[in-house]
Amino acid sequence: MLFQIWRDFWQNPRQARYMVPLVVINAGGSVYGYYWYHQQLASTPIYYWLFVADSPFSTTLFAVALVACLRGLRESWFSVLAFVCCLKYGLWAVIIISHFWLTKEMITPLEIMLWLSHWGMVLEGWAYLRSMNFRRPAVLVSVFWLAINDAMDYVLGLHPYLFTAGQEPVAAVSAMGLTFIIFFILWGKQGFGKPVS
Repeated sequence: MLFQIWRDFWQNPRQARYMVPLVVINAGGSVYGYYWYHQQLASTPIYYWLFVADSPFSTTLFAVALVACLRGLRESWFSVLAFVCCLKYGLWAVIIISHFWLTKEMITPLEIMLWLSHWGMVLEGWAYLRSMNFRRPAVLVSVFWLAINDAMDYVLGLHPYLFTAGQEPVAAVSAMGLTFIIFFILWGKQGFGKPVS
């Protein structure tokens, strides 16, 4: 039963019976995520907030993109950006949490929840992105945003608070590496250059 649901979702994620629950889940996850970042946001000038809470901002974009789809709006560069952000920041968090576990003796339920929920971001981002056709500007806008965010995080030091001391090199290399990998995936994706459908 679960396998059949997963296969149906993977083949056609743009069904309302999948998009509506995902909007609710991502909206709720975004609220929790912004709360998770509340101390960092409180200590950061408001004009930098957009660059601080990477994961909840990504799930917010994702939820908005699905709402637009549910309302019959044509997918655009915004949808590509939303799905790409979920993919990147989900993977980034999985890397950082996994790296933290390698330096720690005990794993807490909270960390497991965060690890699993960020894998969820990866899967949902890729499920929707993989079935899209998009034009060059959508790729360039998405990668430009990721690169700007990397610069803000690791040049200005706005990256999310990390789990332990010494993680910043891993965080920086993985963030910038994922930006390059995503760029090459998008650039070489089948259907590249066709309109968003």
